[in-house]
Amino acid sequence: MQPPAEFVHWMFATGFLLLGLFLLAEAIAGEEVWRRRKWRTYLWPSFLFLMGVLMWPVMTFFTNSTIHMVAHGAWAQVMMLAGAAELGLVKGKLHSPLWRFATPLAFIVSGLAFLLHEQNEWLFQRSSFLHHLLGWTLIVGAVFPFARALRPRWAFANAGLAFVFVFVAVALYSDRDLAPVFGHLSSLAGQPHR
Repeated sequence: MQPPAEFVHWMFATGFLLLGLFLLAEAIAGEEVWRRRKWRTYLWPSFLFLMGVLMWPVMTFFTNSTIHMVAHGAWAQVMMLAGAAELGLVKGKLHSPLWRFATPLAFIVSGLAFLLHEQNEWLFQRSSFLHHLLGWTLIVGAVFPFARALRPRWAFANAGLAFVFVFVAVALYSDRDLAPVFGHLSSLAGQPHR
């Protein structure tokens, strides 16, 4: 028996919320204070990598079409790439600053995957709206990890990245399988589940 898709989305929303809170705490405390405890520097990159690993079972067991499988597989790969690149930079195993561009790449690929695998218009149903909203949020929000890659200590870019993750979490928490959006539900969508 599979849980409804919205339950899986809520689990990943919790992960994105934690990512946002880790990054926000670092932005508020400042990098020097945050790095006094070495384990804290590994928090968000390792958590992002873990979320990428956990996306593989979602892709395998919870998708119902090829296009969803490809989208979830792309998310798994880019989350693991971004997490591994950030971990390598923190650990000192990767020395090139170009590895910092793995995170904006992950944002753009994820945003495109959201947009390309949603075949319905914005107001078809709530899940369609959320796919479009999340896709455009990640594409536009890629500005923050891109700025962070260029200027790693810029507090505005770090806080912006944190708020993008928090916004993604809030959007995922509002997901329901079949529900109206702004009072509108396409007659082709079917009956709402609740």
